[in-house]
Amino acid sequence: MKADAIILGIESSCDETAAAVLRADGTIMAEAVFSQLKEHAPFGGVVPEIAARAHLQHLPCLVTKVMQQAGIGYAELDAVAATAGPGLIGGLIVGASYAKGVALAHGLPFMAINHLEAHALTVRLPGLMPDTPPDFPYLLLLLSGGHCQCVLVEGLGHYSRLGSTLDDAVGEAFDKAAKLLGLAWPGGPHLERLATQGNADAIALPRPLLGRQGCDFSFSGLKTAVARAVAQGQTRAEDIAASFQAAVAAVLADRARHALDMAPAAKALVVAGGVAANGAVRGALARLAEARGLPMLAPPLRYCTDNAVMVAWAGIERLRHGAIDSLSHNPRPRWPLAEMTPPEGKAA
Repeated sequence: MKADAIILGIESSCDETAAAVLRADGTIMAEAVFSQLKEHAPFGGVVPEIAARAHLQHLPCLVTKVMQQAGIGYAELDAVAATAGPGLIGGLIVGASYAKGVALAHGLPFMAINHLEAHALTVRLPGLMPDTPPDFPYLLLLLSGGHCQCVLVEGLGHYSRLGSTLDDAVGEAFDKAAKLLGLAWPGGPHLERLATQGNADAIALPRPLLGRQGCDFSFSGLKTAVARAVAQGQTRAEDIAASFQAAVAAVLADRARHALDMAPAAKALVVAGGVAANGAVRGALARLAEARGLPMLAPPLRYCTDNAVMVAWAGIERLRHGAIDSLSHNPRPRWPLAEMTPPEGKAA
């Protein structure tokens, strides 16, 4: 791969349409994100068909916008990368099909990117973090509305899942707790703001699986406890929010502690996904990492949520290893990291 290779990245796995142009040295030449918040807010959650239609409507304009901002033509691209799973199948089809069209029209390599791998590799983007990008292996806590898992990242395409949620993902738990408190969707940011006004010790909420062996997660019991507290009407919403957030942070730190015990070779603790933007969660995990003598790395807040920069960077990482996909590659609504493999014949 050329040292100055340029990749167009496209993200459309859920409710945010995004495009970015990235150079192999980590320079973000252009990026744009269209949030579908207004389209889905009346329904209190993402409606797959609405999401797919919004991607179809806005993606061409976003790609044109970032190409113009980058000041290049399609002939100057070296590859096109698009999220091909996991996610909502309608949105995946829109984004992957558009990327394939660009690749076919301009004779460019196409790369089908695993959305989870893109999150896992974001902290390796040069210049994105104040610290030097981490070497393999490192422990990844992937925390979002759809995923909650501990993964040992051993190399490109080489991932070992150490634990995952037994029920709700942590972001989903935040949204459900926020809804119980009467907060708008998406609930995570609203609950975090409300929690700043509350007392985290005001109510004793459960901390599911705390201290148990392994690093699986469970949040359904905690959600039920919040519902019970709200129904009783004896505790301020601010205090419930603060207590809930404290319980989640404690559980995540405990599960990460066990995961680090299971992966003693890990050189860093990396946190990614939308919930990685939560201050209480970041603080709890940073204290754990400091106690273990490890760096705690989390992308800047705007790159914790879905974006195309991470997709383009994953494309660059894979292009370096010659991992190019066929235009016949089908998007996958389910695509576990454990099913990824290192590029054939290439060192990860």
